[in-house]
Amino acid sequence: MTDKNLYLPFEVDFKELEQFPKSSWKNNFFELIYVVDGNGIQIINDNKFQYKKGNLFLVTPKDIQSFEILTPTKFFFLRFNEYYIKTNTQNGQMETVLRMEYILQNASHRPGCILKNNIDKPLIASLIESIIAEKSNQQIYHQKIIEQIVNTIITVVARNIALKLPKNIKETTGELVLEILHYIQENIYDPRKLKANIISESFNISPNYLGKYFKKQTGETLQEYISNYKLRLIEARLLNSDMRINEIADELSFSDESHLNKVFRKYKGMNPTAFRKMHLK
Repeated sequence: MTDKNLYLPFEVDFKELEQFPKSSWKNNFFELIYVVDGNGIQIINDNKFQYKKGNLFLVTPKDIQSFEILTPTKFFFLRFNEYYIKTNTQNGQMETVLRMEYILQNASHRPGCILKNNIDKPLIASLIESIIAEKSNQQIYHQKIIEQIVNTIITVVARNIALKLPKNIKETTGELVLEILHYIQENIYDPRKLKANIISESFNISPNYLGKYFKKQTGETLQEYISNYKLRLIEARLLNSDMRINEIADELSFSDESHLNKVFRKYKGMNPTAFRKMHLK
């Protein structure tokens, strides 16, 4: 596997491909990939998801990705790094920078199309068309205009991720809770690291304070957040992949398929198979 680096704060690229490079790679930067036309399969972190025209994927620095192209596909690529976020966030406010970094990192483990807000889908399509036109025409100030459009795209993506964040998380939320949330997401596949005492030790705070602080900042208890986050991951696998239920159970460290079914039914009122069939009609 190859690591890929980015040597500019951001770059945009547009390619029509019949075959994607065969080797998987891991980026050391963020990458937005928009499907202008075509269809096939996105492979990210060993999971497969069908893609089609209008899909937008966010690949974070820790993701491993590749594509299987079924029909010739026009891809738009927008790559940017953390330095770009820091230097282009409004007024350079530290809390806003932390917020932007967090919501982008929060996309880890969330495969499939990042656009969950329907009104943003035509907006993103229009913005990307504008960038392609600016690159093609090369008129005066085109680079500055592209930079402004890139800022808007990243902000729209952030909004779509933020729609799925804990309900009490706001722009003024402190750095500590963002670090705790990111820790949970990074370790969601390792139940041992998600125990309250282990998290408390990791952040040098008492378990009692952790529980009260987390509830106040997010509106959810620690266990509620972990459970809800796992449920969102299960939903993503059910709707965007052909993974079997036992494979999802194994990936997310449930004791077995029966355990996953029981937990999912408790929160969703139906088993995972019924949920998948209902939403994929």
